[in-house]
Amino acid sequence: MNKLLLSFTFIVLIASCSTRETVDAIYFNGNIYTVNDKFDKEEAFAIKDGKFLAVGKSKDIRNQYRSDEEIDLLGSAVYPGFIDGHAHFIRYAKDLGDVDLVGTASFDELIQRLQKHADQYPEAPALLGQGWDQINWEGKQFPDKDTLDILFPNKVVMLRRVDAHAILTNQKGLDLAGVTAKTKVSGGEVLLKDGQPSGVLIDNAMNLLMDKMPEMDEDQKKELIQQAQNNCFAVGITSLAEAGLDKSQIDLLDAMQKDSLLQMRIYAMINPTAENINHYFSNGHYKTDYLNVRSFKIYGDGALGSRGACLIQPYSDDEGNYGFLRSKPQVFDSLAKIIFAKDFQMNTHCIGDSANRAITSIYAKYLKGKNDKRWRIEHAQVLDDNDFSKFGDYNILPSVQPTHATSDMDWAHERLGEERVKNAYAYQELLRQNGKLVLGSDFPVENINPIYGFHAAVARQDDDNLPEGGFQPENSLNREQALRGMTSWAAFGQFEEKEKGSIAKGKWADFVILDQDIMEVPVEELRGTEVMQTYSAGQKVYELR
Repeated sequence: MNKLLLSFTFIVLIASCSTRETVDAIYFNGNIYTVNDKFDKEEAFAIKDGKFLAVGKSKDIRNQYRSDEEIDLLGSAVYPGFIDGHAHFIRYAKDLGDVDLVGTASFDELIQRLQKHADQYPEAPALLGQGWDQINWEGKQFPDKDTLDILFPNKVVMLRRVDAHAILTNQKGLDLAGVTAKTKVSGGEVLLKDGQPSGVLIDNAMNLLMDKMPEMDEDQKKELIQQAQNNCFAVGITSLAEAGLDKSQIDLLDAMQKDSLLQMRIYAMINPTAENINHYFSNGHYKTDYLNVRSFKIYGDGALGSRGACLIQPYSDDEGNYGFLRSKPQVFDSLAKIIFAKDFQMNTHCIGDSANRAITSIYAKYLKGKNDKRWRIEHAQVLDDNDFSKFGDYNILPSVQPTHATSDMDWAHERLGEERVKNAYAYQELLRQNGKLVLGSDFPVENINPIYGFHAAVARQDDDNLPEGGFQPENSLNREQALRGMTSWAAFGQFEEKEKGSIAKGKWADFVILDQDIMEVPVEELRGTEVMQTYSAGQKVYELR
């Protein structure tokens, strides 16, 4: 009898093993935030062919599937791969080869960094830098070119402000750009000092110089793009929306992805040049597993820090200055009309309340009520009370960057005044309109780390956990909202909610393992969170060493 029982048990075990489906990998014993519709937490998942095959309890997954690669997560916190809903990936990559001016506390420190770089690379034909912010300097005044002319008279200096809405150049740069005191630019400004160009070019005026600068060679581009990708993976970003590219840049990313040099999933917004418009309207949407091209990035106005944001009432700290739109209203209207007709998504940069009013009104003209076009307002930073409802009435998606609020909070009231600032960075009010917010960083304007954005969204505090109680805390997000904003809602904003953004059967196995649970740890400890591992399509692309 005992022999019969043992034989029967052995047969059952063999049958059980033979009926278990073989998969590429099994992860079990985890603290897994699926970020599905119910925000379920699970313990395990199975991966096959780069996608999640099943998600559930550890016992169930291990009983149903077998793999030569079974990983015990040891209770680690696991999340869908983070999606940066608004970034400038190519610009960030290029910046890796430039002088880093982020965090300079004075113009003197800026000069010191430039001199060090110039001494290190004396043969470089130009001196390029990015990240300066005069608001952090004593006096908060825009710099000028005088010192640059003395120190670097024989090479072009081009230094981009942190928000990328102003550049500082020297006389060599002004000469190359053909800029004089008489130069006028629609949607931009040449700042003057004593009646002559100061060296600061704002918004569209920047193009006068930028269009004359030589392109780096393709091999260097590829090297920097791969370095940028590695930096993204190191902070848990597996996918991002690239806010404004030309066809040549999109083609480069596509080629690198097809050559397996680039595993970052990219939602590419197209710059609305004549060449780009002609190509994509003739050929339609372009989609691969790693690249999605179906939207246009439009610039409505400039930035608050450089006073290029277009306001209904003048700046509180600059009487008579309303900022400006980057193009005439009829240009935006014409773009909206054809983008709608060609079934592309329109994503417009709007900072000031006047820009937000103008663009949402144009959106309303073509969207005509409830729809699934998912047209977006990028930043949606300052709004008038009467304009919030248009987001809900016309299903307009707000795409916001929580670290902008904490970067700007110390001076935004100076630009806007104490009353108007209450309608700035109003994330809860925007969320109420459609029940979704796309969250991003706008890197390299802000830090690339999405955990910093998560912290800024829920705490409304800076890296020193200030101010106590948070900046305008009534508009802070709860942790579930913040996590959805950087995963499932961000995927929705890219028409890819069926492919990514949550840990669910049939979606790409993009996920990140953290050293602590950001849904539970004290708020003041959030920014100390480290990424242990990052996976794209089930393949490990980063591991903390």
